[in-house]
Amino acid sequence: MLNRWFDRSTSWIAVHPPLATALIVVISIGALAGYLDPGWVKRIWSTITQTNGETTNVTTTSGTVPSKSNAERPTVGVSRRAQIQSNPDAIIVVETPDLFTQAGWDAYRAIVRELESLEHVAEVSSLESVPAMNLFGLADPIFPRIPASPERFLRAKERALSHPFLVGQMISADGQTSLLMVSFDFLMIQSDQDCIEGLRLAAEKAAARFPNTRFTFTVTGRVPIVLSSVQGQDNDRFKYQLIGYTIIVLMSVILFRGVSAVVIVTLASAMGVFWTVGYSRYFDVDFNPLVNVILPVLVSLVGFTDGVHLMTTIRRNRASGATGLEAAAQGIRQVGLACALTSLTTAIGLGSLMLAEHRIVQEFGKCSVVGVTLTFVAVITCIPVACWSPLGNRMHVGHEHSLVEKHLGRIGLLIDIVLKYKRMTSLIGIVLLVIACGISSSLRPDQRVATTLPRSSEAALGMAKMDQAMGGLEFARVDLNWTENRAWDDPVVARCIGRVDEILQNEPLLGHPLSIRTIVAALAGAPSSPDQMSLAELLPPSISETYYNPKNNMATVTFRVKDLGIAAYSPVFERVETQLRQLRDEFPGFRAELTGGAVWRWENLYQILIDLLLSLGSAMVIIFVVLGLVFRSATIGLISIIPNVFPLAAAGVYLVMVGQSLEIVTVCAFTVCLGIAVDDSIHFLARYQEVRAANPTLDRDQAIREAFTNVGTALIITTLVLLAGFASVFLADSRDHIIFATMGTITLTVALFADLLILPALLSWIGDSSSLPEGTVGSSDSGGT
Repeated sequence: MLNRWFDRSTSWIAVHPPLATALIVVISIGALAGYLDPGWVKRIWSTITQTNGETTNVTTTSGTVPSKSNAERPTVGVSRRAQIQSNPDAIIVVETPDLFTQAGWDAYRAIVRELESLEHVAEVSSLESVPAMNLFGLADPIFPRIPASPERFLRAKERALSHPFLVGQMISADGQTSLLMVSFDFLMIQSDQDCIEGLRLAAEKAAARFPNTRFTFTVTGRVPIVLSSVQGQDNDRFKYQLIGYTIIVLMSVILFRGVSAVVIVTLASAMGVFWTVGYSRYFDVDFNPLVNVILPVLVSLVGFTDGVHLMTTIRRNRASGATGLEAAAQGIRQVGLACALTSLTTAIGLGSLMLAEHRIVQEFGKCSVVGVTLTFVAVITCIPVACWSPLGNRMHVGHEHSLVEKHLGRIGLLIDIVLKYKRMTSLIGIVLLVIACGISSSLRPDQRVATTLPRSSEAALGMAKMDQAMGGLEFARVDLNWTENRAWDDPVVARCIGRVDEILQNEPLLGHPLSIRTIVAALAGAPSSPDQMSLAELLPPSISETYYNPKNNMATVTFRVKDLGIAAYSPVFERVETQLRQLRDEFPGFRAELTGGAVWRWENLYQILIDLLLSLGSAMVIIFVVLGLVFRSATIGLISIIPNVFPLAAAGVYLVMVGQSLEIVTVCAFTVCLGIAVDDSIHFLARYQEVRAANPTLDRDQAIREAFTNVGTALIITTLVLLAGFASVFLADSRDHIIFATMGTITLTVALFADLLILPALLSWIGDSSSLPEGTVGSSDSGGT
């Protein structure tokens, strides 16, 4: 019934190609509108529903500079200097051995003035911005404001490297690296380059006026990181797609040995990409790296896979004497439903990503479902229409010279060996699967900010320099609150803040903790003690209230965090949180909370990955249940699990062997690979059932051999082409894209061998013994073609 329903639903495509052409045109118009103006749908919907609300879109001139989120807006009681220092729009990493010389200091001040003169720079926080530390509040600058002797600069260096607001905050412990914190006037930004290259060029221009000094500049920070990520996506989006498509076409020409067939299949795949990208723009996913870079290549590969299976069958029919349209109609009846099932299972696997909490992953899952669906429609319509055109007259040319088909008999010997030792092959496959799953279970979640950036980007290089010189780019903090009102110099508060300081200082990965006790100790010029807390009242409110606010019963201790990954910081944060909880018993009425971006990722990343793994597990269950229902055999549904989980387990083993952790990109890759890997199994099982339904007297082994003879060529061609497509991503500058491509390559390679070795062995050993009922997948009048 399923096959007959599919035949009735799709037979008109080959019978009435003008109607199919009209459908292609209509869908293409919608995609083109998505490229040109994706907002038109919202405007029409707003007009129809007569929305009374007013929607305001705020954009910068550049269109891509991010605005600060609510979590990043100024906090009551926090000084402007502290806001800029802890969360600047951009950070210029300044490296020089000449800072504490007259020429070097003159150059440094000229660099700051040059940056402040830029229209799009609202404020620059520099070493000069840091207040002096003395008991009397006198203007006692750390750095000399007039020409001074080398001895004066030596004393300035000693004071700077002992100043709590400088060392580890704005200057490295060796005095060789310092930071300039930049705040933007976003309304004055003319282009994205103003935020990165514009800053560096301005600093270099000022430094060039002092030829006897040595300065190097690297721009990083919140805005440059976002822009670098977006620019990397744009570069990869076009460059590596072009490389990938070129490789796919060349591989296809070599394997098919026929230009017309390659053009037809490539046209269908390209149309699927065009539709996918166009309709994805309606979902406002311009800055999603998975949608922008991975999805177009993915749907092109999925479309090419289905196109190869369909074209291989059509060419065989055309070589047998059928006309182009007749061959297309027969091809759709023979493998169209199998292609539909592969698209369905791929959509299920990718659609499960919509269950994740991560917005980027959700968008990728949603757009992937749309893309896979549109690509299937492109394959099932464009190929018959192309067969109706003059291309169909010569699409079978080269069929007898197919590189894979010519040597298929040699691979058939492998199938004979597998069937001869089916029990042993099956058991070996099951044991290896169990071992691989056991090894893969040792993977642990992790995430790094730098993995989202091109490795050669200036923002990524700046982050690495800050990790090495400053203890990290990112700040985290401990917020301390107490219930009772207490005096400024309350010794209990002082001791509790001291304990927090001690906890943080005992962790080597937490860089340069800064608290009110650290500040008053520097003010007093003596080791920290509870008796010094009264000195906090002598500090300017802009400083003291940032770290100590007894009026609101709160204090804050900040520290830096390196971009080493959440896995490296997980045991650190666990130890810190454990000790902070113990403070409640030691200091009743006090509560200390660990917070910050890195802490949030640590707390939520595990749950995000668990959600993704659950979605992957749900997709696996749904896919195999669907296979069991479609093939009308619970046994076949269970058999298909082993050869399709095996490639995922193999990819997991690879991750463990290279020391890679479980990241969001790897879990997404697992889900994508599941959807692709199961495709070959579906085509093989569909052909197997077709052969058995057409020839009930054949035993399982004979049916397996004949099924392989019919689909083996397409299985091998699609795998080789898919591998070529994924290989193009190895040229990308993004680590995440390379990991995705690596996992795809491993999964597809192992999946082919699993379908050639494990699946036939299991099917022969424990497959259904009864003949299949009429109407099973692929059984409609295809005979033994």
